[in-house]
Amino acid sequence: MLETHDLPASESLDVSTFSRLLDDTTNSYKFVFFLSILDLLSSRFFNVSSPISLHELAVEMLVNAWYPHSVFRLSFGLQDMVTKNLDSLGLQMDQSYLKITEGNKSILREAIKAKSVNYELVRYVPFRLIRPFFKELGGLKDQQVNGQVKLLSEQVFETRKPLYKFDQNATAIIIHPDWASYIQTNYRIIRGWVAWGWLQYMQRNNPNTPALVSKLFPPRERESLQSQTLYWKTIIENYSDLKCIYSNRNLTLEDISLDHYLPWTFVAHNRLWNLIPTSKSVNSSKSDKIPSNAYFEKFIRMQHLGLNIFQNHSSEKKWNNYIESYIVDLGFSSKDDLLSFEQIRQQYEVKFQPLIALAISQGFENDWSYNSNQFL
Repeated sequence: MLETHDLPASESLDVSTFSRLLDDTTNSYKFVFFLSILDLLSSRFFNVSSPISLHELAVEMLVNAWYPHSVFRLSFGLQDMVTKNLDSLGLQMDQSYLKITEGNKSILREAIKAKSVNYELVRYVPFRLIRPFFKELGGLKDQQVNGQVKLLSEQVFETRKPLYKFDQNATAIIIHPDWASYIQTNYRIIRGWVAWGWLQYMQRNNPNTPALVSKLFPPRERESLQSQTLYWKTIIENYSDLKCIYSNRNLTLEDISLDHYLPWTFVAHNRLWNLIPTSKSVNSSKSDKIPSNAYFEKFIRMQHLGLNIFQNHSSEKKWNNYIESYIVDLGFSSKDDLLSFEQIRQQYEVKFQPLIALAISQGFENDWSYNSNQFL
């Protein structure tokens, strides 16, 4: 449960009730709707002189749901309709979408606007979200809630100050200016509070998913692979016979691309222990598929070979920096274990096989094999 003390106090606003708006939430609607309100307020520089249409909010809900659902295949719950509406749009997962960050979601927003959005998404949630402001509605029949919330939000807008009221036709919300000012002043805290509740909800629906916190929102910008590329270039420079595990072709500095063996859209990180070099065409062909198990030992052998070559051709400081993620994430007991093929194979088998099984259960295409004929 989210507590009142998480939010800054206010002399003129009922922060206690505001802090209960997301209590006892059994589906994603309130979280995604609330996040969408915050995003639209921010984009308007917290100017509430004009209403925010429910149609605009429905689009923004799909924008906010897209990243965790379409990129990472996270479950929003069996009864959740947000993801079903998103899937019905038929958006294609091309490279431009995969490069979306928190700062350039406009590409996605315009693509969703161009589709036929089902506005049933906002049939109930705008009314249910602010219901805690109206204690007198306890015991009301479900079909009466929307009308009564609309009526009361108008009647007590200047006295009780609910978060918002509705326009005449209930097709838009009008944020109370005092709440707009409060949210603007405390924006990071409030967005973090909503995001924390969203994370707790998603953890209940995805209990075994790794790095869940990194999969709910697009990054501010995609992390560069420059350091990891330098690591593998050092290895290629000092081992001229390094071959791609998929195509068996020699790798060159002129045509190198780093492949996430477990797809980035599953692990949500660029840890070196999951990266190996391949050619650009092979990497493009593999995309976010899981390789056939026939490549697994080759992958482990390349990791072992890379670690040994880098250890022999770099300073101790660089070596220690690059191997940190191996030690921490894969559970090696000492740096020397990284130079032993048997130790590496043992740890990879223990750590990777459950992750592969989980990725497959989440719908990632598996058993991918390289086919050179597709490039002819």
